Parts: sequence; structure tokens; C-alpha cells
Amino acid sequence: MHSRLFRPAQTLTFAIFACAAMALAGTRAGAEALLLVEVDSGKVLHAENATYPWYPASVTKIMTAYVTLRAVKEGRITLDKLLPVSHNAAAQAPTKMGFAVGTQVTVDNALKMLMVKSANDMAVVLAEGVGGSIEGFADLMNRNARRLGMTQSSFVNPNGLPADEQITSARDLAILARAALREFPEYDHYWHLPGIRFGKQVIRNYNTLLGRYPGADGMKTGFICASGFNLVASATRDGKRLIAVVLGAPSGPVRAVKTAQLLERGFASNPLSWLTPSLGTVESLQPINASPPNLREEMCGPHRKRPASEEEDDTNVANLPSDSPYAVFLSSLRAPNSKGALLRQDSQLGQPVEVFTGAPKKLATQVAAADPKPSGKATAAKPAVATPGMVRAGAVPWTDLSPSALAHSPPAEFATAPSEGGADSVPMPRARPKATGEKTIAAKPQTPPQAGSPKASAKTPDKK
Repeated sequence: MHSRLFRPAQTLTFAIFACAAMALAGTRAGAEALLLVEVDSGKVLHAENATYPWYPASVTKIMTAYVTLRAVKEGRITLDKLLPVSHNAAAQAPTKMGFAVGTQVTVDNALKMLMVKSANDMAVVLAEGVGGSIEGFADLMNRNARRLGMTQSSFVNPNGLPADEQITSARDLAILARAALREFPEYDHYWHLPGIRFGKQVIRNYNTLLGRYPGADGMKTGFICASGFNLVASATRDGKRLIAVVLGAPSGPVRAVKTAQLLERGFASNPLSWLTPSLGTVESLQPINASPPNLREEMCGPHRKRPASEEEDDTNVANLPSDSPYAVFLSSLRAPNSKGALLRQDSQLGQPVEVFTGAPKKLATQVAAADPKPSGKATAAKPAVATPGMVRAGAVPWTDLSPSALAHSPPAEFATAPSEGGADSVPMPRARPKATGEKTIAAKPQTPPQAGSPKASAKTPDKK
């Protein structure tokens, strides 16, 4: 009799909690993968669907950067090495820099464009420069994946453009991110560049946790219709560094908030943590044998108000129904002057890093000095060129350079091009007929091209 009296109340309580959970998750139960890991120990702090296979999209570029940086560290290539834009690279789908075939870019600049703009053409430039071809580089990617213990990953391209065989998991991405942070501390700046300046164009990093979540310091976003919105992020507080992986979020804003929630969970002190069952290390998570979910209809179906895109402004929830639990949730987290907000309304990013085509100034000077034939012409002074990690002083504040603002008001020399499923679409430069050697686009003075410069080789056929 006693139990019968309390059964309705128990049922009601359970129903309330169930409804609350469903409201927060919408109709997306099981459609996301979440993982939180400590960098130093590899300890798993939270995991949901962490070993479920997933399409990586542009978070693939973490592996592209990893393989490239290993080649640099092992002396097989240098950051100053000039790599040509091949026909294959120029033909990649946006987002991309859009350089003409024959344009030369240093490994350093290609990495910066890769990590900030998620440039698919730069991924191929690096792949061909390090691996000889896309196929050769994919082999390097897979060999490194096996060496690191990424048992659920398979790579066929360096940029994450749609391919049925391009598969990973939250588990594997956390293993990769952890290896990248631990093996290359000297190259840590590549993971948290605030943005890049290419001539008059300024491009903000798609990882909108940077400058908005305290301690955020990496790493890479990704989106294709089949995968949903992905993010591998890192953050550091009080000497503790965490990696959060979110796969399959319904939008860029939700992706950012979910990642911030995971990180906040890891940084929060919990006096009862000893009562929580241990989840072991990231390597000990057991893979699930299944096919990756295909979220194309959900991400890019006709029900969306506008096409899903990587350039969605994280401060804008217009793509979500106004009565959506996610929209209400995001609005509450972004309330101005809210003491409990996880993400700042205004970004506190630093200045963008300048990127350019052609050789760094010091290399161009060496080439000129080695030329036995003086030109006989006075040359105008060239503007200073950024080196790895260097930022430009006096750059335009980020508050005026949101992705949406760039998309609506691109500089005159840039055009906007869409990508697969609207993914990673940002203003991109139109192809130029010739590379112009070492310079920034905004600079007027030029020096005559020397032997081996991009202008001198622009007409030669591409060589892999």
C-alpha cells in the first residue's frame, strides 16, 4: 500500500526529468558524440558516443598539420620551403584561398591558412609537398594514425571533403589532438591563431571559443552535411589543459556552447569526484563496430531557414526556431553582462597574423644576393613580412570583422563562393593570372622577379 501511494509521484518525477532532457536535446538523441580528456594524463572525464564512427570533415586538417609538423621536426621539410599550387590543389572545392596555378606558398603560410580559413587548396598543397601526392600523403596520415593508436580512423584526403572512406571517432580525434599538443609544443601557436590578414582581407578563426571562452587555446572546426558541426577544442586554466570533442552538433552556435560546457565541467572543482566511476584513459575506450551516421538531411534539408554553413556567426541563432530549446538556451548563455555566461558576447581575440604568397623576405634577399647580375634599377623598400607567430601591429579590431560581416561586405577584389552543403563558405580571392612573388597584397612597391620566384615560374607546368 505504501509503495502504491508513492508510485505516481515517482512516475511523475521521472517524466519531468525525461521531458527536460528531451527538450534540451530536441530530437537529436544519439546524434552527437562528446568527449572530454585531460591532456597530460589522457584521463577521460566525460564520454558520450565517443567511440562511434563519424565523418571528420575539416577536423581532418589536424592530422594534415600533424603529419606536416612531423616532417618539419624530422628535417624532411622546412617551414620556409616554397610549395607550388598545382592544378589539383586549385581545383578543390571551397573553402579555399583560390590562388592561381603556379603560385608559391611557404609551408608556414600554408599551415596558417589551413588552420584559420580551413583552406582546402592549402591542404592539398601541403599534401603534395610532404607526401608527393594526395595518395602518398593519405598513406602517411594512416600510418601515423596506426602508430598513435587511432584504430577507428581512415583517411583518403587531407582536407575532409566528403568521402565515404574518410572516417574517425571522438576517441581517435582526442588521441590525435593530445599527440599534437604534446609532441609539438614549439608549434603550439598554429592551433590558436586568432585570424589571418591577407592583403586587405581579414579572416577570423572559425573556432569561436577563442577569445570568448576563458583559457581556450585550440584547435579546429569542421562541417559537411553528413557530419554535422564538429569541433576539437583545447583550453588551459591553472596549468591544467583539457581537450573537448563535439561531433554532430546542429549548428555552429550549439557546437560552441556544448564544447564550452564540456570544458567547464572539466575545470570545475568537484569535492565528490572520488565517487564518480573512472572512465579510464582515452586509449582504453572500446571502439564500436558500426557505420557513421549520415546527418545530411538533418543538416542540409529543406526544413532549415538557410543552408548550414561553417561561417555561421556564433552570436546569431537565426538559423534555429525561436521556440527551440537550443535557441532559448543559447540566448540565456549570451545575455549581456551575465555573470553566469559561458561565452563572452564580445570577442577578446588578438591581432590577425599576416600571410602572403612567395618567399619570406630573408630568402628573397638571399636569392638577390646570389644573383651575379645587378639589375641596375633602384628597388622600393618592401613591407615587413610576418614570421611564424608574429602578429601585425595596428590591425583592424575583430569587433568589425565577424564572419557574417565579411560574408556580406567582402573587399572588392574578393568573391564569395559556396561549398559542399554550404560548408566552410567564406569570402575567397578570385584566381589571379600570375603570382607576384614575395609581398603582401596591399603593398604597392614591387621588386623585379628573380630566378626561381613565383612570377618567373608561373607559366611552367605543375610538377608533383
